Amino acid sequence: MGGICVNPWLLAAIIVVVVIAVVIKRMIGEPVNARELFVAPAVLTGVGILSLIKKTDPTATDLTWVITGALFGAALGALRGATVQLIDRGGVLWQRYTGRTFLTLIGTLAITAGFNIVAAKMGMHENARPLQLSIGVSFLGESLMVGRRGMTSGIPFAPARTR
Repeated sequence: MGGICVNPWLLAAIIVVVVIAVVIKRMIGEPVNARELFVAPAVLTGVGILSLIKKTDPTATDLTWVITGALFGAALGALRGATVQLIDRGGVLWQRYTGRTFLTLIGTLAITAGFNIVAAKMGMHENARPLQLSIGVSFLGESLMVGRRGMTSGIPFAPARTR
């Protein structure tokens, strides 16, 4: 049984559109609910893992750098999540990106680029670094931090939207 084959440029375009939409929503401010907080990062991370498995035969060096990079990316995402403004709006938790969030994002992008250069110099193959995995674990780290901060705030999460 064959898998679904998606053009890599189409997949990249879809990911860019989703990331831009998330960032715009968070600049404006949006209610925080658990499903929306974790589904997109989990899906992106899953797609990245599948991409890694299907496109490559990762070496031990590749896996070491992928795992290290994923943990590093999640930690940088958590750092970014610590800068997200959490407020009570209408009795439920809302989140909004701040200037500090964007400064942190720029810094983490620079650090991640440096990490990727070192990983490549140390033998990691280019095709063993799926963009979806990097973005997914970064947003997962952010979501975990925002979720933890939200739970300790005492403000209830927003209910899931019904469509």
